[in-house]
Amino acid sequence: VGFDEKGKPTIAAKKFAEKVKVPLSKITVKETKKGSYLCAKKTDRGVSSRKLLGSILPEVILSTPFPKTMRWADLSIAFARPIHSITALLGDKIISFSIENIKSGRYTYGHSFMNPVRVKINNSKDYVETMRSVNVIVDIRQRRKFIESEIVKAASKVGGTVLQDEELLDIVTNLVEYPAPVVGKFETKFLDLPSEILITAMREHQKYFAVIDKKGKLMSCFIAVNNTITKDMGLVATGHERVIRARLSDAQFFYDSDLDVSNDNRVEKLKGVLFQAKLGSMYEKILRVHGVAEFIAERVDSGLHLEKGMPDLKMQAGKAAMLCKADLVSQVVGEFPKLQGVMGRVYAAIAGELPTVSAAIEEHYRPTRSGGNLPETVTGAVLSIADKIDSICGCFSVGFIPTGASDPYALRRQGIGIIQIINDKGFSFSIRDIIEKSLTLLSAKGIKVKNDVADKVYTFLKNRMAHLLSEQGYSKDIIAAVISASADNVPDVYNRTVALEKLKTKEDFEPLAITFKRVVNIIKKSDNKKAAGMTGEVDEKLFEHESESALLSAHKKVERKVSDKMSQDFYDQALLDIASLRDAVDAFFDGVMVMAENKNIQNNRLSLLGRIAALFGKFADFSKIST
Repeated sequence: VGFDEKGKPTIAAKKFAEKVKVPLSKITVKETKKGSYLCAKKTDRGVSSRKLLGSILPEVILSTPFPKTMRWADLSIAFARPIHSITALLGDKIISFSIENIKSGRYTYGHSFMNPVRVKINNSKDYVETMRSVNVIVDIRQRRKFIESEIVKAASKVGGTVLQDEELLDIVTNLVEYPAPVVGKFETKFLDLPSEILITAMREHQKYFAVIDKKGKLMSCFIAVNNTITKDMGLVATGHERVIRARLSDAQFFYDSDLDVSNDNRVEKLKGVLFQAKLGSMYEKILRVHGVAEFIAERVDSGLHLEKGMPDLKMQAGKAAMLCKADLVSQVVGEFPKLQGVMGRVYAAIAGELPTVSAAIEEHYRPTRSGGNLPETVTGAVLSIADKIDSICGCFSVGFIPTGASDPYALRRQGIGIIQIINDKGFSFSIRDIIEKSLTLLSAKGIKVKNDVADKVYTFLKNRMAHLLSEQGYSKDIIAAVISASADNVPDVYNRTVALEKLKTKEDFEPLAITFKRVVNIIKKSDNKKAAGMTGEVDEKLFEHESESALLSAHKKVERKVSDKMSQDFYDQALLDIASLRDAVDAFFDGVMVMAENKNIQNNRLSLLGRIAALFGKFADFSKIST
C-alpha cells in the first residue's frame, strides 16, 4: 500500500504525505484488522495558554451576539457600545492582543458615576473584590442575589412583598452594575385598572417590580432598581413616580377607550388585520378556527368537564373562537402586545361571557414557550388546539414548512403545544381527522391544498411527538416502534410507550422481541399479500401439527383480553398478555416449517402469523426495537 514493487512511493503516498505535511521518508505502512494503511507520526509542540488565549479572545469578543451593534471613530469593528479598554489576565500575567487600536492590559474602570477611577488589576483572582471596591459587582450571581435581597427589604418597609418575576429580575441584573432599589408610589385610583395592565406598564416600560399585600392584591407602590446610590434617594423616587404616573395615565386612557367599543365591533375590525398574505385576514382565520374548534368539541367527552346547566362544549368553544383575536385591535394591546389574550379575557368577562369562554380566550395562546403553562379549561384546550392546527395546516398549504433552523411562524412550538395539550387533557380523538377538517376549511376559502399536505402535517406532528417522548427519557427505539405502529391517538401513543418501556426492563424482553421480529420478517419476505396485510383467513383443516392449533387458540384468548384491557386503558396488562404468546409462537416455529412446499399450507401458516403480527402490531413495530 502506497509503495510499488521496488519500494518507491506511489502517487497516493505522495498525496498523503502532502496532506499531513510529513516528509515521504517518515511515511510507514501499518497492518490492521481491516487491512494495510499508510501511517504518519507528527509531533505538535504545545503552546502556552496565554499565547493560545491571545489568538482566541479577539474573535470571542467580536462574535458576541447583540440585537443591534454600532461602529465608532474610524474603526472597522462593530459592537454593542464603543470598547474603551480590554482587561485580560491569566493569573498575574497579561494576555496580550489587540482589537484594532485597543490593546489588552491590566487596567479597567470603576462605576461610571459613583467611582469613575482607573483601576489596576494585579491578579485575575483579585478581580471581583477589586471591582467591588469601586462600586461594580461584576459577578452576575452575586449581583442577582443582592438585588433579590434588597427589593425584598424595600417591599417589607411598605408592608408588602415583591410580586415574583424571575425574568424581570434577570433583566434588571443585566442593566445595573451597583444596584440601588428605591420605593415609589402612585395614585390609588390606578388600582381600578386590571392588575395585568398595571404590572405590564411597570414591567415593560420601566422595569419596575410590582408590590402586593398579604392577600396577593396589588399595592399602589413599586420598586425601581437604580444603577447609582445618590445623596437624596427621595428625589430619585419622585422622578420615578412622575414617569410611572404618565405611563399609567396613558394606560387608563387606552383602557377607557376600549370599554367604549363592543367585542362585535372589534371582531368586525379583524377583517382589516392581515394574518398572512396567502392565508387571508385574521377574521378569516377565526372563522376557520371556529369550525375546527366545534369539530374537536364534538369529539371530546365533555360531560365529565362541564357543570350542569351550562351550554355544551361545542357552543362554548365556538363562542370563544369568534372572540379569541378580538383584542388584537384594542388600544391596550396596541400599547402592550404581551397582553394579547389577557385583555381578550378581560373584555369578554365585562361583556358577560361565561367564565370558561373568557378564560379560553387567554388560554388559547398557551403554551407560549417550552415548558410553559398549558390551558386549564377544556374549552381553552380545544380552542388552543384549533388555533394551532389552523396555523400549521395553513402554513404547510402555502409552502411555509420549517426547515433546519428556520421556523418563522414557530410551527414546531405550536406542534409540540398541540401534543402536550391533547395528552394533558387525555383527549382521545384522531389527529388525522383534525388535520383533514382544517385542510377542508382552508380549501373552502379558495386556498389550494396539495394532496400530500395532510401526510406532511401528520408526519410533522408525529416527529413532535417523538421529540417530546425523547425529552422525557424514553428510549428512541421504543418511541420509533410505537409511533411506527400508530400515532393517530396521542394518549394511546403515550400509554403504549410507557408500557413497552417498562417491559423492556425485564430480563425476558430481548428473546420476546427477537421472536416477534422473526414473525414480522417472515411475513415481509413472503409473497402472501393477505398475511402481510394481516387480513388472511386461517383454515384449521390445513393444520398438520398441534403447535398450529395451540397458537391459534392462544391468539383467540389473548386477542379478547387485549381488546378489553386496552379499551379500559390497562396497557401494562394488555402488553403482558401479548407477551404471553411467545411460548406458543416459539413452539410453532419449532414444530413446523412455515414455508412448506404445499402452497396452501404455507399461506395458511403465514396467515396465522399475520394474525399474531396484527395483535402485537397494535402496540408497536417490534422490528424497530434494538436487541
